[in-house]
Amino acid sequence: MTHAPVFYTTIASPVGDLLLTGTETHLTGLFMTPHTHGPDRRDDWVANNAPFRTVVRQLAEYFDGARQTFDVALAPHGTAFQQRVWHALSEIPYGTTVSYAHIARAIENPKGVRAVGLANGRNPISIIVPCHRVIGANGSLTGYGGGLPRKEWLLAHESTVRAQRTP
Repeated sequence: MTHAPVFYTTIASPVGDLLLTGTETHLTGLFMTPHTHGPDRRDDWVANNAPFRTVVRQLAEYFDGARQTFDVALAPHGTAFQQRVWHALSEIPYGTTVSYAHIARAIENPKGVRAVGLANGRNPISIIVPCHRVIGANGSLTGYGGGLPRKEWLLAHESTVRAQRTP
């Protein structure tokens, strides 16, 4: 059985270098470097910028404050439960935060707060699937695979952009 190649590229951003992985048509990963649960680059990966042109453009627009939602074909690899959590993350509006309990209720598993936290931490597509928008029930910033300073930067960036656009 032949597997489609995994393409990758690394781009600079205001939060440091970002590793993008994917196929010719879908983004499978967006990792900050370093990243707690980021992949190790494998020998069979193919360096190629072409599949990521749209993602790179949209990320630049996001960091410039001109984009609040993404229109990118995604194919994150994970369990069915993780997929449900990541879908719920995608529903969190730009510039807002929710708790892990909110996500647990959104996926109709209100007692699964800890499992939601674990799935959130394993989100392979940072920023676009906005796991940074999930905070502790008491409003505290909790773990983030890219590091808490990056989570804080992303939340402050979105808050600033949102405030500038709100009359």
